[in-house]
Amino acid sequence: MSEKLYLDDLSPGMTFKGIAETTVDAAAIVAFAKQYDPQPFHLDDAAAKKTMFGGLAASGWHTAAMTMQLIVNDGPPLVGGVIGAGTDEIRWPKPVRPNDRLRIESEVLEVRPSRSNPKIGIAKVRTTTLNQNNEPVQIFVANLIVPRKP
Repeated sequence: MSEKLYLDDLSPGMTFKGIAETTVDAAAIVAFAKQYDPQPFHLDDAAAKKTMFGGLAASGWHTAAMTMQLIVNDGPPLVGGVIGAGTDEIRWPKPVRPNDRLRIESEVLEVRPSRSNPKIGIAKVRTTTLNQNNEPVQIFVANLIVPRKP
């Protein structure tokens, strides 16, 4: 793993391209949906074929969870981990399907020291989750709490 980065090490325009992939499993799509998003297009391929999705599709929240795993394991190597202070935007431009292979790319959009706590700051980071065809399946902009250099 790369050296851990402080807020002071980050600058707008920095990019981090993940190399790890996660393969989406149909059984995992259904299991996640049963527990958290029980809609027909996430639960059953035959039912999903009759919807706008035309087949089984992962819940956006399942995609978000898989993305989080990729960020923790293969995203920007931040000191203290990936600590979110909120999300400005989240979009799912294309459905995630069984057997899709997902990876991430992150870009630092903004870096600002905290006005109330000199030990931390906020890094605004856009992370795009891509499938095996390099098509974006999720794009989100998060505000991350990152420690400053001591």
